[in-house]
Amino acid sequence: METLALNFDGTETLPLHDFTKKAYLEYSMYVILDRALPCIADGLKPVQRRLIYAMSELGLKNTAKPKKSARTIGDVLGKYHPHGDSACYEAMVLMAQPFSYRYPFVEGQGNWGSIDDPKSFAAMRYTEAKLSCYAELLLSELEQGTVEWTPNFDGTLTEPALLPAQVPNVLLNGTMGIAVGMATDIPPHNLGEVLDACLHILKHPDTSLADLLRYIPGPDYPTGAELITPRAEIIKMYSSGSGSVRLRASYTVDEDEIIIHALPYQVSGNKILEQIAEQMRAKKLPLIVDLRDESDHAQPIRLVIVMRSNRVDAEALMNHLFVTTDLEKSCRVNLNMIGLNGRPKVKNLLQILQEWLEFRETTVELRLKHRLDKVLARLHILEGLLIAFLNIDEVIHVIREADEPKPELMARFGLSEIQAEAILEIRLRQLAKLEEVKIRAEQDELAQERDHLQKVLGSRPLLLELIAEELRQIKKEFGDPRRTKIIERSEAKALREEVLIPSETMTVILSQQGWIRAAKGTEIDPAQLTYKAGDHYLKSTVAKSNQPFILFDTLGRTYTTYPHKLPSARTQGEPLSSHFHLEPGSHIIEMLGGEPTQQVLLASNEGYGYLTSIEEMMTKNKSGKAQITLSEGALPITPVKIDTEGALALLVTQAGRLLMYPIAEIPTLAKGKGNKLIQIKKDEWQAGADALVKMMIIHPEQSLTFITSKKSKTFKFADLEAFRGERAKRGTLIPKDLQKWIEIQTGP
Repeated sequence: METLALNFDGTETLPLHDFTKKAYLEYSMYVILDRALPCIADGLKPVQRRLIYAMSELGLKNTAKPKKSARTIGDVLGKYHPHGDSACYEAMVLMAQPFSYRYPFVEGQGNWGSIDDPKSFAAMRYTEAKLSCYAELLLSELEQGTVEWTPNFDGTLTEPALLPAQVPNVLLNGTMGIAVGMATDIPPHNLGEVLDACLHILKHPDTSLADLLRYIPGPDYPTGAELITPRAEIIKMYSSGSGSVRLRASYTVDEDEIIIHALPYQVSGNKILEQIAEQMRAKKLPLIVDLRDESDHAQPIRLVIVMRSNRVDAEALMNHLFVTTDLEKSCRVNLNMIGLNGRPKVKNLLQILQEWLEFRETTVELRLKHRLDKVLARLHILEGLLIAFLNIDEVIHVIREADEPKPELMARFGLSEIQAEAILEIRLRQLAKLEEVKIRAEQDELAQERDHLQKVLGSRPLLLELIAEELRQIKKEFGDPRRTKIIERSEAKALREEVLIPSETMTVILSQQGWIRAAKGTEIDPAQLTYKAGDHYLKSTVAKSNQPFILFDTLGRTYTTYPHKLPSARTQGEPLSSHFHLEPGSHIIEMLGGEPTQQVLLASNEGYGYLTSIEEMMTKNKSGKAQITLSEGALPITPVKIDTEGALALLVTQAGRLLMYPIAEIPTLAKGKGNKLIQIKKDEWQAGADALVKMMIIHPEQSLTFITSKKSKTFKFADLEAFRGERAKRGTLIPKDLQKWIEIQTGP
């Protein structure tokens, strides 16, 4: 309760928290009721309602000549809507754009914006406008006693509180708005479908929401496209009054061209082309070689995507574009509106149509009563005119002789004041036209109309049948085919990066100081490239441009990139730190490229390891992935790729032991420490006397060569049988003169 007080000056005071609370609530209610939310009756916000009414008052019907928009906006602002002219004009522009409204209220001439830039419309002094045919569905019954009239903002004029809409416009055109603490997002629908649902409710008052969804399968947006939301989600949305729908562009394929001819609601074709072009500039869409915008007046949307060849999978490419561009878009749905009780509420589809039909029934009843009153009044006057015709000479005498003819006529012929006034208003030249036949004919016609009106007003079934017949006639006149196709589609998935990138052989070069680069082909000599001062060549490897590329560091962590992302070998490259976040003190010991399924043997110098694949080693994390778990003091061994099945693993230790066994004996893991590959005594490993120092892959048709500082010795595969054993054994000592090997190679 407000606390009021008077100070010594007699000034009224109010606590600040009471004042702010009251002011904010009043502002909130104003925004909700008078600006942001539509009314369920006519589906309009106040500014839209005032625009339509002002245009009708200016005589701007569909059959009239258009007038300057500035004239209309001036009338609206000066008479009914004292707000900003630009905001008011923008509301008018939206009602004229066929890509914004499913059934536009305004028919404009001039530049009213385009689907690529809805706000590119010309100033109001350049454009002209008049009402559309559809607007008549909201205005035709306005002067028939169907609505309440309220004073305008300054009390000098009256305006309709609502328009007597003959269709549920709140669903047909939908609307969007943000109020205080609430919002509305009502999608547009198809007139024929909505009226069919209304007719079903009139015939079956106890109908269910499921029955209505047979007539209204989903929203119908003005730009067309495809609605791909699953049926269950649409049902849930209409049941709760809130949710979302997904719209997807429609396209056709003509040889090596994809032609997009319908976009999701409020999506610009220019923006789509920019999004695709940006991916092309980033070399992420090699499957596309050209883009064209062939849109014109006849075809408002015609975007052409030229593919690299007609062998490209157009469907997979479009699925990628659906994920990475606005060719697929989600639209919120929030059926929040002001009900007939004047309160905002989120309603489901059944509630909306039932409440609107309640409004329509009241409107038609008021219209019929208004017409009945006019018919009865006219019959009453005709009755008096007939008396005057039958006594024309006496009537003329009274009018000529009496000082006050009205009471004299009323007294002599038993007329009412209205009848007497009607007789006195007849011009002398019309007296001859007061023919009895014509009067009686009009009486009979009006009497029949009176009886019919009284019959309909006295019978609710007849009233509902009249409403149904009018709805059927409106559907016949204004109904049109659905624009938004409802098709359930599977979820779109982006193409893998390796699919989008052309497959080219590349050589990746890494320097000692960690600078990396890549060159096309394999003919380049990495050692002959220029390096930064104090830096030198470390290692290189060959990889495909569209295959994942793994870097393996001294901490057992892996990092992933693609060769095409690396700088050109014409430069000195980039530091690894610009691509990854390596731990301090770690450095790369190996680079691995190949198919994601490529098997790799990983191991630590402690003798533990496992088989994995490049796919398991991949990561999107710039800080890398902990691939192999290392004990304290352990270091990873350079990984080895497994090229073919039937290969054998060769493990060499620091103490000169060699163990050979089939790769199949090594377990396959995603990551971890692995299993024991070769037996190394713990105390020797801890003392630094023994460790796994090299692992290789050999095939039965190959030989093994040890190279020392003094000589080299080759073992045929048959000679290596002496070193064959089981996994996790210690292995066999190699000859003493070979234990200080510099390099071990496999050969034919």
